[in-house]
Amino acid sequence: MDFAFYLQQFHWAAGEIPGIKLDRKGLKLSVDIVLESVALKVYKPEWSGDQQSPLDAMGRIFFSVWVNDKAIQEDRIYYNIHALKVRELKNYRISGRSFAQDFRTEFFIKTGLM
Repeated sequence: MDFAFYLQQFHWAAGEIPGIKLDRKGLKLSVDIVLESVALKVYKPEWSGDQQSPLDAMGRIFFSVWVNDKAIQEDRIYYNIHALKVRELKNYRISGRSFAQDFRTEFFIKTGLM
C-alpha cells in the first residue's frame, strides 16, 4: 500500500471540510497511520477519558474512515463509529455496542442506504 499517497489524499479530504463547521460543533480531525491503515478520525476531546490526549485515551468515542490493503483490493473504504471502553468515561451511561448500533442505524437512515 502506498501510505504516502493515501495520507496525502486523506489530508486533502480533511482540508475540504470547512473549519468553521467543525469548530461550531467542537469537532477535531486527525489523519494518521493506524494498524497498517491510513485513517481519518473525527472526534471531540470531551468524548475521551483524557482531554489532553483524546486520541490515545483508553476510553474514547470517534468516527473514522480508513483504507488498507484489503480495502484497496475490494475497491472499498471502511468506516465505523468507535466507542472504546465508554464505561470508563465520566458522565456517560451507554454501552459501546449500543452506542455504535444506534449510530449505524441513524447513519443508514440519513444517507438513504437503509
